[in-house]
Amino acid sequence: MSRVMTFGNILDEVEKLPLEDQDMFREILTKRVIERRRNQLADEIREARAEYNSGECQPVSVDDLMNEITS
Repeated sequence: MSRVMTFGNILDEVEKLPLEDQDMFREILTKRVIERRRNQLADEIREARAEYNSGECQPVSVDDLMNEITS
């Protein structure tokens, strides 16, 4: 039977670790979050390129984009 841990439970468990282990946990978590964000960005870039290559979107000037945003 698996046990579901809440965010608070996880924080409580991490606080029980020695400081050195807490630092290691933080470093590992930070690196994993960076890697996930990098992968997410790469996926978004691939999707945008595919949309552009299929003609779903067109290049626009900065002025046109700003006009569209502000109107």
